[in-house]
Formats: sequence, C-alpha cells, structure tokens
Amino acid sequence: MRTARAALIVATLVVSLIAGSTRAQEAQQALSSESAIEAIKQRGTIRVGMSTFVPWAMRDRNGELIGFEIDVAKKLAADMEVDIEFVPTAWDGIIPALLAGKFDVIIGGMSITPARNLTVNFTLPYANSSIGVMASKELAEGLQWPDGYNSPDVTFACRRGATPCLYIQENFPKATLRQFDDDGQTEQEVLNGNAHAMLSSQPKPAFAIYDNPEMVFSPTDEKIEPNSEAFAVRKGDPDALNFFNNWIMLNIQSGWLLETHQYWFGGRPWADQVAQ
Repeated sequence: MRTARAALIVATLVVSLIAGSTRAQEAQQALSSESAIEAIKQRGTIRVGMSTFVPWAMRDRNGELIGFEIDVAKKLAADMEVDIEFVPTAWDGIIPALLAGKFDVIIGGMSITPARNLTVNFTLPYANSSIGVMASKELAEGLQWPDGYNSPDVTFACRRGATPCLYIQENFPKATLRQFDDDGQTEQEVLNGNAHAMLSSQPKPAFAIYDNPEMVFSPTDEKIEPNSEAFAVRKGDPDALNFFNNWIMLNIQSGWLLETHQYWFGGRPWADQVAQ
C-alpha cells in the first residue's frame, strides 16, 4: 500500500514538473517571438531611432548621415547581417516613439538616467561624456560661474528633452530657459547674442568655441554631470538586451568602440565632410 502511494506521489511530481517545464518553455518561446531581435531577423532590417547631434549623428555635404552613432549602428547591422533604417526623431519624443514601435532601438547618445530607466531598459554603456558650457563673450564675459548665471537676467539655451535642460532647471532656477528641437539651434542662439550660454554634451561646446573664439568662451573647466551612454530598448525584451549587451562587450574588448569614438571625439578629421 505504501509502495503504491509512494509511486503515485512520484508520478504526480513528475507530471507537475513536466507541466511546469512545458509552461516555462511556452513562456520563453512567447518572449522570444515578441523580441525585437526576432522582428529584425524576420524583417531583414534594423530600425534605429536617432536625432542629429554633432558629432554623434549629422548630415554631410551630400545630406547623408555620418557620425559616431551612425558608425556604431551600421556595424551593428552588418554584424547582424541585416539592412539598416535610420529614423530621425525629435529628441523629446524619441522614447515615446520607441515604446510605440516606430523603431527597434535608440542609438542616439542617450545618457542613462533613473527617470528614463523607469520607462526603457538600457544596455551596458558604450560611450561616456559630460556636459559642457559655451557662453557669449558679449553677454556673459563678466559673469562668475556658476552663481552669476543663476539670475533672471541670464538666458540659457538647450536641446529640448536632453539632460542639459534638466541640469539648467535644477541648478539655475532663476534664469530664463529657451529650448530647441535641434542642437544646432541652441548654438546659434548664443552666437546670435540671444542667449548668454548654452549647455550641451561635449564635445559640441568645445568645437563651437574652437570655431568662434572671438564670440564665445567656456566659463568653467569643470566636467559637468559625467554620464554614460547606452542603447535604449523596450522593457520586457530580455533577448534584445542580451544581444546588444554582448555586442557592446565584444566591441569594447576588440577596441573598435574606443577607436571609433576617438576618431569622432578626439579631433575633427571629419570636419571637411560637413557643411559649415
């Protein structure tokens, strides 16, 4: 009797384990089938959300996209053996567009922040940067950084939805803030004498100062808000996160990411490709 009961218990456990394993496999298959990676493979094209931002992504003299992010995305597509489609998107709407399925991944110099991470998942960092300041000599040369800039008489410019805008709002609450959809507009606002300073990810401010030393300067040498950039993917997609993480790790180990970053950020050997 005890032997029969024991056999029944064992059989029940085996059936439960098999059923549990089957359900787990079905759940895993469902997750895999919904992954952006599977969609990319079936489509034969990876769709990349990005926004123009020197030298991450910009237009050359022929209107073609070039830049660090463009090289990264193109190599990713080549390694996946798929075509690539860039989807230029206004920065303040790029995360909603990702969530709406307009593209598969954001590769656009997006810094990892807790607020963004509540909405999207980030990969391992593949680049690092900081915020820089470019100020107008005409309007701001006598101002002391940072206290002198926290005034209603001071106007800042920044790219809408980007980290520098949040930094200005938090650290210069008394100042006027003008936000633009394109980073080039923020630079022009200072060069035209309509804003005292612009905050943007380096090396954009440094390049602008180098090009216009008689008009603008840097009021500080401090590295503001050092941060890490990563790909952003929709939540609930472990396959995509795993693939992109491993791709980044391999290209860090090979030195390709560092070498490519140095080309675009270490100087401007590419400057003659871009319309001035």
